[in-house]
Amino acid sequence: MSNLTSSLPLAGIRVLDLSRVLAGPWCGMVLGDLGAEVIKIEHPKRGDDTRDWGLRVGSTETAYFNSVNRNKRSVTLDLQTAEGQQIARDLAKGCDVVIQNFKFGGAEKLGLGYEQLKQENENLIYCSISGYDRTGPEATRPGYDLLIQGEAGLMALNGEVDRPPLKFGVAAVDIFTGMYSAQAVLAALFESQKTGKGSHIEMALFDCGLMITSYYGLEALIMGEDPPRYGNAHPSIVPYGVFEAADGPLVITVGNNSQFTRFCRDVIERPDLAEDERFQTNIGRAANREALVPELNREIARRERRVLLERLTQAGIPCGEVLGLHEALTSRRATDAGLVTTQPHPEAGSTHVLAPPYRFDGARLPVRSAPPQLGEGTKDVLQSMLGMSDDRLSRLKADGVV
Repeated sequence: MSNLTSSLPLAGIRVLDLSRVLAGPWCGMVLGDLGAEVIKIEHPKRGDDTRDWGLRVGSTETAYFNSVNRNKRSVTLDLQTAEGQQIARDLAKGCDVVIQNFKFGGAEKLGLGYEQLKQENENLIYCSISGYDRTGPEATRPGYDLLIQGEAGLMALNGEVDRPPLKFGVAAVDIFTGMYSAQAVLAALFESQKTGKGSHIEMALFDCGLMITSYYGLEALIMGEDPPRYGNAHPSIVPYGVFEAADGPLVITVGNNSQFTRFCRDVIERPDLAEDERFQTNIGRAANREALVPELNREIARRERRVLLERLTQAGIPCGEVLGLHEALTSRRATDAGLVTTQPHPEAGSTHVLAPPYRFDGARLPVRSAPPQLGEGTKDVLQSMLGMSDDRLSRLKADGVV
């Protein structure tokens, strides 16, 4: 083990990732980013569903798959076979964490449920991810990000006031669920150090989706109805959102009353607006936004972005351009931070992989390995963990088990 690898926070932790698509794999990727050894189990022929989603990279990967599977090994197992199930159980004996998002009861049918695996590994931390509460009447319902965005009210709070409900641009519920799950696993690992016992973590997409509603959700409960939608504006802070300058959009975030005074006086040269008693507090500005925002829009539209950004910066008001996605990823800001890496690829030559967002002691945690080709780690993992012979591996491959 290299000094770099051994210095990572989760070095020495081994994770068996039985999950697929996004929420579970995101959890596994977070643990891998933090230094855990993550073994991703995939079907021998088709692999994870996301290997067939979006733009292709080489013969077995896609941009979608690669976005959520860095810092992992891929081991192929047909879990519909008795031998594949036994190999998975044997691997679980040597792991600290198992992640799964089978349909309700599916893991148990394969002999891979928590109660079954902990018989052989009492310290096991087992994370089940499902669509809905596993103890409730909807336990058997499959959960998908878009369904939850609709059912949790997320689509209702997103978009413009005069347009239909709108989903988020990415699968936000899946991603948040993956992050919440990783947090829970970290807490369970910490607890296990004190007690020596494992635990069963149960996460539901709906639960996590409802949490994303945040302050909007609490306002809906206070009001007894849906709060209005504001599109790119903020429901509580004014002015705070996307505005159109003479030559394109920019973000302006006036976070307090003193900033608003400076904005009116030094940026748009309208001190009269700051002096208007309707606009002197944020609550007043929010209540009177229909009178204020058109005035601001007219002043901002008269000026170029460069001028506005310079003045806003001088006034100490957070601001920025609205960039295209490719612009943002290739910006100097992203490049200097090391957020986009280029990794070698055996078929494509090279491929882009986003770097982990975590910094420890001033250093960004590394992309230790690019998202794996299907089955790239099968031989190495099964031989190193289970002592499997070449002859047995050849027979398992011939039988379609690996």
